[in-house]
Amino acid sequence: MFQKRAAAIHDISCFGKCSLTVALPILSAAGVETCPIPTAMLSTHTGGFTNIHIRDLTDDILPVANHWASLSLRMDALYTGYLGSFTQLDIVSEVFDKLKGEDTLIVVDPVMADHGKLYGGFSEDFPAGMAKLCAKADVITPNFTEAALMLGEEFVEGPYTKEYVEGLLKRLSALGADTVVLTGVYFDDKQLGAAAYNATTGEYVYAMSEWISGAFHGTGDIFTSVLLSAMLNNCSLQESLQIAADFVSACVKRTRRDHDYMTYGVNFEAELPALTRRLGL
Repeated sequence: MFQKRAAAIHDISCFGKCSLTVALPILSAAGVETCPIPTAMLSTHTGGFTNIHIRDLTDDILPVANHWASLSLRMDALYTGYLGSFTQLDIVSEVFDKLKGEDTLIVVDPVMADHGKLYGGFSEDFPAGMAKLCAKADVITPNFTEAALMLGEEFVEGPYTKEYVEGLLKRLSALGADTVVLTGVYFDDKQLGAAAYNATTGEYVYAMSEWISGAFHGTGDIFTSVLLSAMLNNCSLQESLQIAADFVSACVKRTRRDHDYMTYGVNFEAELPALTRRLGL
């Protein structure tokens, strides 16, 4: 067996737990060789900090991909998170074309909105551009806000019904991805998790874990990184979804012991040995 290899196309925060500082250690702990393509460098993540130093690396994305293509490097997965501009969307779309092999899994986490609103700096037409990129993906992992924006629908507050969740999943699948994973699913105030739809099989699956109150930065990046890790370790969609939901819940529980959790992100590092064991490595 060859070691699996994934390209992670994300920004990197020098302080704070999100994007590449989450994707790289999680995928590595899962036995996946992780090759980063940084899209930007930030002194800290953007949740709760000011006067952030940012260096845009848009012009470096394509030269890295071109070099990899010239070396005929095999990528088992291409994984994107926050992309800050239409230019980056177009470039990443080109990167997919250059690096995708016959069995390469493309995972797009359309990070751009939450709580019913677009993140600052995005124009109202950005979700349409992100939807176009999602059409090239095999797996997409939007939250409810991102899903509504890409579909041009009104954002609906939870708690949700299975009918609404499954309808939304099916409408999202029409964008082009074979597997749609919707995060932030809840039917009551006791459990929180995710739901998925596979367009090929017509299967809907759910994974729920204990709801822990609070706002935690980086949990979406953690969830998708674990989901991809499990999928690359040949777990089923149901297994991958549950492993990711349980891991995020365990990280949040651990983090609640630390009063700084609201600003700094969650303590996922201490849970990595448990993830490795759960994946049977």
